[in-house]
Amino acid sequence: MNSDALREVFITGTGSVLPGARVGNDRMEDFIGRVGGRPSAVGRRALRWNGIEGRHYALTPDGAPLHSNASMCAGAVQAALDDAGLGVSDLQHLGAATTQGDYLVPGHAGAVQAELGAAALEAVSYQSVCASALMAAKGAWLSVRAGEADVAAACAGEFSSRWFRPAFYEGTALTDRRGRVRIEADFLRFTLSDGAGAVVMEPRPRPGGRSLKVRWIDMTSLAGRFDPCMWAGSTFADRADLKSAWSHGGPATAHAAGAMALLQDFDLLKIVIRAWIGVWLGKVDAGRIAPDQVDHLLCHYSARSLRAEIVGLLENTAAMIPEEKWFTTLPESGNVGSASIWVMLDAFLKSGRGKPGETVLCIVPESGRAMIGFMMLEIV
Repeated sequence: MNSDALREVFITGTGSVLPGARVGNDRMEDFIGRVGGRPSAVGRRALRWNGIEGRHYALTPDGAPLHSNASMCAGAVQAALDDAGLGVSDLQHLGAATTQGDYLVPGHAGAVQAELGAAALEAVSYQSVCASALMAAKGAWLSVRAGEADVAAACAGEFSSRWFRPAFYEGTALTDRRGRVRIEADFLRFTLSDGAGAVVMEPRPRPGGRSLKVRWIDMTSLAGRFDPCMWAGSTFADRADLKSAWSHGGPATAHAAGAMALLQDFDLLKIVIRAWIGVWLGKVDAGRIAPDQVDHLLCHYSARSLRAEIVGLLENTAAMIPEEKWFTTLPESGNVGSASIWVMLDAFLKSGRGKPGETVLCIVPESGRAMIGFMMLEIV
């Protein structure tokens, strides 16, 4: 299609779902469980590191699910449609993102569509880690921009807590003789939580209300430079060898090896952070981002300590955006993985902080295999 025919795109509705009551740090292990019946040896250290004060879980203390990932995403899409003054019947494109869906097969988008009760539409699944939210957003944005849809939704959801229950660790290579969980797995149990968020996009702003004009969305993957940094489906040692992935030995063998749990390489993460900053600096050098013209920054990060490291790397560069312009929901609702940026954006808009004409820069780094996404918005 000729670029002259491309349309402007606006986020006209946002929505989020944070399941259950807010859970404080003192009750976390009542929900995710105690491996071997003992409190975690690293839990308190992880909480000091991440700065999270509360979160939400889509299960009860005995592990019974209250929702599915897909139902939370459907709830977020419905909330975003309601916010835009639209109905499910108006939806023409659905992009659904997640780290780990309810099924291995088929894709997440079909499950969300079914939970939403939507009729025939274009549904696209995006599976990665945190940046998958912006993958879905870019698909929705381009669909509206090209004139293929007049109403598109991008959603992202996580049901991480079910992967953190004791059965994923007990009797596996991830626990030592005393039943303690390997730190690369245990830290994540105290970092990630559940929920979903969504945005609705249209080719015109919402009448009588504020909208967000989508100026651009950029995605950069550095997977060719790094081994997986956060993964599930392989052991720590063999994660870069796809021929050693869990499916080749079968689920029982993989579980015993500790290959079914979510893991992270914290030493590699420190290197990947610098690579993310390199991409950020490159966009500033190229004029894609002008820091002094950014009024609000919504940067996803998994922990308060990572924010401090990002600030430390940026503060002596021309790319630094003053911290008083940063907005986050991490202390209140935790790290909801791919859903975090939509939960954050929804809360930002409802806070009343933004004014027409101001810009909002969303940045979503992903440790999965070194990806980072950027989205520039303008309040109208």
